[in-house]
Formats: sequence, C-alpha cells, structure tokens
Amino acid sequence: MKTRIISFALASAVSLSLAACSMGSMNARDSMASADMQAGASNPMVGGAAMLRSRDIIENAVNSADHTTLVAAVKAAGLVDTLKSAGPFTVFAPTDAAFAKLPAGTVDTLLMAQNKPMLTSVLTYHVVPGRIDAAELGRRIRAGGGSAMLTTAQGGMLTARMRGNDVVIVDAHGNTSVVTTADVYQSNGVIHVVDTVLMP
Repeated sequence: MKTRIISFALASAVSLSLAACSMGSMNARDSMASADMQAGASNPMVGGAAMLRSRDIIENAVNSADHTTLVAAVKAAGLVDTLKSAGPFTVFAPTDAAFAKLPAGTVDTLLMAQNKPMLTSVLTYHVVPGRIDAAELGRRIRAGGGSAMLTTAQGGMLTARMRGNDVVIVDAHGNTSVVTTADVYQSNGVIHVVDTVLMP
C-alpha cells in the first residue's frame, strides 16, 4: 500500500473580526448579508448549503454535508484558526467520497493524536497561498505550455493541467484529482472542490 496517507487540506484564512462598536459591527454584517443576497447565483451550493462570500473558509466548510471528514480532520490537526485567518488561500477541498476512496482505516489512523504531524502535512498540501480562481489557473496552465506548478502551504508541489474540459490536479505520486466545483469564493480565499485526496 503506497505511502498513501490522506492528503487533504483545507487549511487557510484569518478570522474576520468586524469589531469596534456593536452598532458598526451590525451595520457591516447587514451590508455583507445584503451583498450575499444580491449575489444570488454567485453563491454556489456545496453539500446542500450556499457558500457565502462574506464567510471564511471554516464558516462555509462546516455547513457542507459533503465535507464532514475534511472538517473533522482540520479540527484534529488544530488548523481551524489557520483556516479562519486572512490569507488569502486557495483550497483544493476533498469531499467525503474522496476520503472514502482511501484504503480502509487510513482516515481513522490519521485522526489519531500521535499522527497529527502527518495529518497536518496532508491537509496543508491541499492549500496554496493566494487566491487562484479558475480563470487565473487556466492562464497559468496556458502560460506553462499545458501545465502549471503550484507550491503548497506544506512546501510540496501540485501540478494543474487540463483533461478535456476538466481541470486536473496531480500530486507528488502522480495521482490525479478532478475539480468538480470551481470558484467557491470565500472572504479569505477560494475553494475548488476535488474528487480525490492528494498525497504529499
């Protein structure tokens, strides 16, 4: 069994604290809520929930029924604060179905306290500093002659390329993960939902 120990990362972004006086804070929230409602279709549904641009990566992820394993892993790795930080970050977010593809027992093993460093490595391998949306990713792929190298927060590299109409992310072992939902914008970055866990 290749050293395939789940690599998913949703790690990224700084807590959006709108503070000052409570009145100013409420006005800011009202403005954001209003912007979200006006955005309508630009707030895609992921895991049965609308992903609001005014929320950070964690605030949106916890509402997705398709990312319960990812959220549990982020909590176990102690990366919640990181994911709520300012960023911006680009997160390739594996679904629960993606984690289910891993060898039996892999997720449980990674969630053990003694394996926190490994879990952190896998998660941060799914995070790229900066806000790289589909348009920017496509530009980089074209500029790179068909592929683009992305340096992750973990320090390893991912390769992005096109396969027909799909954007495919390739990990260090040559495993491929397809972007199934792109451009899920957050207050501190952007999420691209992927169908396979990436391994550093």
